[in-house]
Amino acid sequence: MALLLALLISVIAGIVANHLVEPEKLAKNAYEIEGVEESGSVTAVSGPDVAEPITPLLAKASVENGQKVAQKCLQCHTFEKGGQNKIGPNLWGVVGAKHGHVDGFAYSSALTQNPGTWDYESLNHFLYKPREYIKGTKMSFVGLKKTQDRADLIAYLRTLNDSPLPLPAN
Repeated sequence: MALLLALLISVIAGIVANHLVEPEKLAKNAYEIEGVEESGSVTAVSGPDVAEPITPLLAKASVENGQKVAQKCLQCHTFEKGGQNKIGPNLWGVVGAKHGHVDGFAYSSALTQNPGTWDYESLNHFLYKPREYIKGTKMSFVGLKKTQDRADLIAYLRTLNDSPLPLPAN
């Protein structure tokens, strides 16, 4: 009998507590993690949200800054020649390579069925918003919003190649 009475009191106390105190739901997370997209969040867009072209910026892009920007990618990618794949493929030789170019990496079918190569502008658009550029990609990175950061990163990725892709003429 004592056990049933204790159970009844705890249930009633829980119900009363829920009515007295309601948790305050935050409009957005208190701690934001850069590069991670919230699931279920909706952003209002006022007009086309398209990556600004980077071709004019590539000639003066900073490889050193691009190497710093690439630090965000180290969680999932490696950059050295012959480097191992992680969650994402090794990025040595990506500039100018066809989509899904790393043998043995399990790319999403959305990426492997996407024709073309990783030229400067396709990398620009992918790095801006990967999930919008190739719908169905496994890449969960939210993207790089700053045009100069994308240009610098692409300039750095260009150097990771035995025969770098020529810079486009402005």
